[in-house]
Parts: sequence; C-alpha cells; structure tokens
Amino acid sequence: MNALALGADLRIPIEEALRRQLDQRMPDARRYGPEFSRLWELTAEKAVGGKLLRPRLLVEIHHAFSDDAESDPLPPTVLEIAALVEQIHFAFLLHDDIIDGDVLRRGTTNLIGALSTEAHPRIDEEARLHWARSSALLMGDLLLASALLGAARADLASRVRDRLLDVIDRTVTETVAGEHRDVGLADGIIPPDLETILAMTADKTAAYSFELPLRCGAILAGASEDAEAALVDIGRPLGLAYQLQDDLLSAFGEAAEHGKDPRSDLREGKVTAIIAFARTTSTWPRIAPLFGSPDLQPGEEADVRDLLRACGAEEFVQRLVDEEIATARALLSTAERSGALPPTAVDRVAHLVDRVEGRRS
Repeated sequence: MNALALGADLRIPIEEALRRQLDQRMPDARRYGPEFSRLWELTAEKAVGGKLLRPRLLVEIHHAFSDDAESDPLPPTVLEIAALVEQIHFAFLLHDDIIDGDVLRRGTTNLIGALSTEAHPRIDEEARLHWARSSALLMGDLLLASALLGAARADLASRVRDRLLDVIDRTVTETVAGEHRDVGLADGIIPPDLETILAMTADKTAAYSFELPLRCGAILAGASEDAEAALVDIGRPLGLAYQLQDDLLSAFGEAAEHGKDPRSDLREGKVTAIIAFARTTSTWPRIAPLFGSPDLQPGEEADVRDLLRACGAEEFVQRLVDEEIATARALLSTAERSGALPPTAVDRVAHLVDRVEGRRS
C-alpha cells in the first residue's frame, strides 16, 4: 500500500478506534447520573472530526519502519495507541480552551460552548460558563488518565511498553510545562523575550504534536534508539514551525478555514512570536491599548491585524517558519546519510515536511 493510499485510508479506522475507546466508558458514566453521562456523550461527539494529524503520523511512521511494507498497515495495537494519542490531544485542547476562554473549536461550539448552551436557561451566563469550564477541566484530566492507562494495558512486550510509557510521561510533562510558561508569558509573570517564547512554543506543541507520534510509531515498529533520537531532532523544528503557522493563521487567517475564534489570541493577550516582534517596533504603542482587551470588537481586531502586518511581524514570523522547516530538512538529510533512518522512513518524514510547508489551515 503506497503512502498516499495509506494516508487516505486512515481516518475511518482511527475514528472508529477512538469512538470505541470512549464508548467503552459510557456504561460507567451512566452510573453517576445524567449530567455526567451527557458530559461523556458530548466529549465523544466533540473528540472526533479533527485532522487526526498525530494518530495518522504515528501509523504512517510505524508502517515506514515495518519490515514488510506490503503488510497490513493497521495492526490493532498500533491503531489503539494511535487513538490514545488523539485522546491526549483532545485533553490538551480542552485545557487550552479553558485557559484561552474559547467556546469555538473546529468551526463550531467546543465542549465548553455546548455544555454552556445546554445548561438550564434559568441559570445566569456566568454560572453556565463556570459549569461548562469546570466540566471540561475534569474531562481533560480523565482523558489523560484514560490514555495513560490504555497504553499501560496494551498488548505489548514489556520493553516496548516501558519505552512507550516513558515517552508519553515525558511528553505530557513537557507539554504542561510549555502551557504553564505560556500562561506566565500572557500574565506578565515571565519576561516575553523571543527566545523564551520560541522555547515555550516548542515545548507546548512540538513535543506532543510531532515528537510523540513519531517516537511512538517507531517504538511500536521496533526501531532503534538512534532512529528514535533522529526523529526527535527532526520533530522539534517541524513542530515549532507548525505552531508558528498556527499563530499566523490565528492572527491573519480566515476563521472559516482554521475554525478558531480569530480574536481569541488578541483578546487573551497571548504572547506569540508575532507580538514579541511587534513590541520592538514603533507601531507597538498603537497596538498595545487593544492587545489583551477582553472586549475587542471585530473592527478593532481588523485594525490590529493591519498594524501587525504593517510593522513586519507577519513577515518576520513567516521567515522563522521557513528557517525551522529548512532545519528539519537538513536534519532529515543527516539522518539519511548516517543510516539512522531507513529509506521508507526518510520518504515518509519528507512527505510530512512538505505537508507542513504547504499548510494553509
């Protein structure tokens, strides 16, 4: 099965595995009352429908490392671990939406928005939002625990399981540390220099969006630790480029394409590389009064976007994206020359780099 066919065939089995994992918990959820049961139902509904970047990547890199390229690319255990990685991703999305105050995700209401809308109409808006955000926080915690337990119980050799659990544990810690630093930057606790912002961005996104699925796929295929290390080296700049692209899309992209509230980063006062650059320009005094305003209006948001473009922030961050992608390509070439990665894995990662470079949503 070629790479393009493999990629095209993955959505249905991954979503089926994810639904199956979530549905298995429904009988227990019903024991705790209709509110908790409804929370679980909405979670199962909102957890599907994304791009499935991470589980797709895990399965694809596992296939690239497999001895028989013509074998079934979807061994049951690999598919289960891929779906667990998507559970981790969704848990982080829930926590991120709470921190950012977002009620939209993927072009529609997120779990918080849906729970708030369904709350009793006699309850005031503040109470409904507190209920919804608290519910999402608790569900995010539960999904993280569920994913870790699922990996611990997977039908794997003990050495493979231990490597896998070490990677998941380290990745969750690194991602939480990155999110913690992100909040500190937004709240003025941590000085917002560019180096710190880029380190936060890499920890928060690269670790679990690229390094985690690449490493898990390789480990499940029995790849060497040298191969795993090469994938970590490549995944970090690639993940940083991906998150910088996300920042650009949130600031300058079309909401209909990327599915997020286009003003959320500006309302929250999210300190990105875009903002770090803008602060060094003479345009910043015109941006500063609107940045971080919870009542930012569409017209004001458009003004800020225009000012960020005019001061060169968009162009600067796009250059950073290009540099990180070039770094990933150079590291991939090094891994190919050294033999750390087999040709099939080199081809798969090269295709991934191309996809990231050409990303528009």
